[in-house]
Amino acid sequence: MMTSQQIRQAYIDFFVQRHGHTFVPSSPVVPHDDPTLLFTNAGMNQFKPYFLGTEKAPWTRVANTQKCIRAGGKHNDLDDVGRSRRHHTFFEMLGNWSFGDYFKRGAIEMSWELLTKVFKLDPARLHVTCFEGDEKNGVPRDTETANLWKEIAGLPDDHIHYFGADNFWEMGDTGPCGPCTEIYIDRTPDKTGGPQVNGDDPRVMEIWNNVFIQYNRNPDRTLTTLPSQHVDTGMGFERISQVIQNVNDNYATDLWYPLFFQISQLSGKKYNGKFPKTNKPDPIAESQDFQLRQDIAFRVIADHARCLTFALTDGAVPSNEGRGYVLRRILRRAARFGRQQLELREPFMHKLVPVVIDAMGGAFPELKRDPNRVIELVKDEEVSFGRTLDRGIALFEDAAQRGMLERISGDDAFKLHDTYGFPIDLTRIMAEERGMSVDIAGYEKLMEEAKERARAGGKEGPTRLFELPPDVLAKLQQAGVQPTDDSEKFNAAPIGATVRAIWDGHRLIDTTHGAEAAKQGVAVILDKTNFYAEMGGQVGDTGELRSKNGAVMAVKTTRAAGGYVLHVGDMIESHLNVGDHVTATLEGVRPRTEKNHTATHIANWALREVLGDAVQQKGSLVDPDKLRFDFSHNKALADEEIARVETLVNERIQQSLGVYAEVAPQEQALKIHGLRAVFGEKYPPMVRVVSIGVPVADLLKDPTNTKWREFSTEFCGGTHLKNAGDCEAFVITSEESVSKGIRRLTAVTGPTAKEAMSAGAAVESEIDTARTIAPAQLEEQIDVVFKMTNTLQIPLTMKRRAQRALAELQSKQKAFEKSQRQSSGASVDTAAISAKLLAEAATLGDAKLIVGEVPSATDEQLRGAMDSLRKKSPSHGILLGSAADGKVFFVAAVSDDLIAKGLKAGDWIRETAKIAGGGGGGKPQMAQAGGKDPSKLADALNRAREFAQSAVK
Repeated sequence: MMTSQQIRQAYIDFFVQRHGHTFVPSSPVVPHDDPTLLFTNAGMNQFKPYFLGTEKAPWTRVANTQKCIRAGGKHNDLDDVGRSRRHHTFFEMLGNWSFGDYFKRGAIEMSWELLTKVFKLDPARLHVTCFEGDEKNGVPRDTETANLWKEIAGLPDDHIHYFGADNFWEMGDTGPCGPCTEIYIDRTPDKTGGPQVNGDDPRVMEIWNNVFIQYNRNPDRTLTTLPSQHVDTGMGFERISQVIQNVNDNYATDLWYPLFFQISQLSGKKYNGKFPKTNKPDPIAESQDFQLRQDIAFRVIADHARCLTFALTDGAVPSNEGRGYVLRRILRRAARFGRQQLELREPFMHKLVPVVIDAMGGAFPELKRDPNRVIELVKDEEVSFGRTLDRGIALFEDAAQRGMLERISGDDAFKLHDTYGFPIDLTRIMAEERGMSVDIAGYEKLMEEAKERARAGGKEGPTRLFELPPDVLAKLQQAGVQPTDDSEKFNAAPIGATVRAIWDGHRLIDTTHGAEAAKQGVAVILDKTNFYAEMGGQVGDTGELRSKNGAVMAVKTTRAAGGYVLHVGDMIESHLNVGDHVTATLEGVRPRTEKNHTATHIANWALREVLGDAVQQKGSLVDPDKLRFDFSHNKALADEEIARVETLVNERIQQSLGVYAEVAPQEQALKIHGLRAVFGEKYPPMVRVVSIGVPVADLLKDPTNTKWREFSTEFCGGTHLKNAGDCEAFVITSEESVSKGIRRLTAVTGPTAKEAMSAGAAVESEIDTARTIAPAQLEEQIDVVFKMTNTLQIPLTMKRRAQRALAELQSKQKAFEKSQRQSSGASVDTAAISAKLLAEAATLGDAKLIVGEVPSATDEQLRGAMDSLRKKSPSHGILLGSAADGKVFFVAAVSDDLIAKGLKAGDWIRETAKIAGGGGGGKPQMAQAGGKDPSKLADALNRAREFAQSAVK
């Protein structure tokens, strides 16, 4: 019997050694360069540009095993994991591809040879499916494929099955698509499973899909034939291992032995391989089947451990949005199963990461790159979730009781998620386990409202002018429009060029119509250009196109699509026609962008020098105003580290190091000692190397020389200064967390950096003044320093010093005010006032609603009164106000039971403070605020009572 490792290698060897395919390693499971995908979910993802026609494939035949995750979006197998015999969040997809080379015959011949000759499957057990046709769109029944199966494999008619949409593969709503033929294996004892093809019987299972990409789906849903035909195949590695190893489910293969053994060691439980009768929960039957619940937990935990290890290795991090949120849900799902079914009370998932690495690090060596980072990320998430899991389970029980043991309301499901981080899939699974349902529609409505609020004010996505659909690319090629020559982009001087095409987002405009009247948005393609098209973090150039007949187009941005450069903007005067000769002129902001881009490279080098080799680039943005750089690091940079990075960058600037660029073979360039490349980025066989301080030719002559580490060397297709000295100066203005394990540094250069340093010096001067003036004048001076610190762009190190100084000055001011009150004999009997407020308190169900004034109290005294009331009334909603020294102070506290019913301290106090001309906020449990109008204090407290009573349902 072949092991899983032997099966994987046999597949690759078959296509590479026997059929001339190129092995291309799996792309990362996190598609950093494709924002349309949460995760890489199919082997074809990294080859999408070749199918779309936006890039020319460097090979004609390719094979590999691709890491995939299907746990969100269109392809989501998360709910089936644990119950299903063959679904996973993480899996491997064995695939072979043809880019304009072999088509149906070649794909079918190789598929049959591999399955029957190499893997030695019984031909009598193999069935195939074909597309039944789509008369509406003029796509005929795929008898061509059916006849090839008969000719090549000798399949009889009853082993060939026709289906509709299931046998027509589409990349998305638009784009390349085509019919497919799926291969099934019938594992029934008497080989009578034919009628169950494409059904639910696990004994009749799809193992391979061959897609024949020959059409493009247009926005109006019509189909046009592509100029080139391609093959895209995918065979589930776990499924074919199940078949070859002759077991009845994927989890019985050798892929899972190490994980099940470790889970057993941790829990003291045994895995027996028991499955439910269907993938749908049967709470009545399963409630009594202790072993089944345990086995489901084993499978969930093992599957999710693989998924998390690969995703985190490839650069994802748990967070509250996008793929990070999906990973957080996966980890919490596994933790919940471990807690409830295997009695694993302490964090355990991180202990499975080394097991995954040991088992799969041979096929995917990237797993061994930084295992400690992955372990720490998983453990941190487990610890964090552990704090809320027990509380969330208790609140779920409350919600279940309110649902009369039938349904969890949408409000309760949303509150569990929003307030306690309890994922909806856990709520739903726990509901199903006891025969209940969840008002998913109500939950999703509340979630969408929350997302809309979060999206308000966000940037718009790319417009239709920034992209060229495959059929438009095909038309350009058929018309003989060559890809844009953009070699002049590195010079930036005005050039003459010819308009070759005009795209309005819907159609290519011919020479008769041109780019019509003023201010019409268009994208113009020239035969050559000096504009830089946005990529690699550098923004696209702006400028103008001006023809001899007086037409003027304002170019607002520049994008690349399928080898063509799109000059996107508006017509200002007259119109352009295809064939017009124009002068292409950049706006004068390119040098500012280049200052920031060159400084970004030096900063990348400096971060490695200060923080170590584990620092990896995770993204960047370079525009005329700033540079922004994302990098892997698990904590905020200390002041000393920020200062050291700034010093190293400014030293290189002062040394006026030359900036060199040269195109070189990727394989040779990768040997340069200290070269930085972005993990997960696809680089072509020939790459542009940018070096600051050493000619690239010298680096290539002696690539292993350790002194090259002293200089910045990167792969980069962007534009740069000729000399680092032209950056003038470098200042870091912010450093913050983007997500767990990812930090973001923002900096400025040139005159902007010098202005920031001058502003920082001015802030320091005002702080010095504040430290020497009379205490009675301190409040006004603190306000001056505060406004300067928060409105001026100053160095981050200076901002942090200013914030510490402000804290010291504010403490000094409070001490002065306290001494003044004491000297005047003023005092506040908070104990007596608190007792009176408690005695007069209203009720909210079983809770006390305590709202009132503590006259003349400071904010510190107000908090003291609130703490006293919290101890005396465990179930409470407390909001206290005070007017002192011409200001209004508010504090609020809400117990967990009222939070679950809808009252949150932050929302409550914000609404109250508005009445007194102020604002504030905080967490659901506790918040504080201020106001400017003491005369409105009574009105504000009345509003507080109304808000609390309306919020609690």
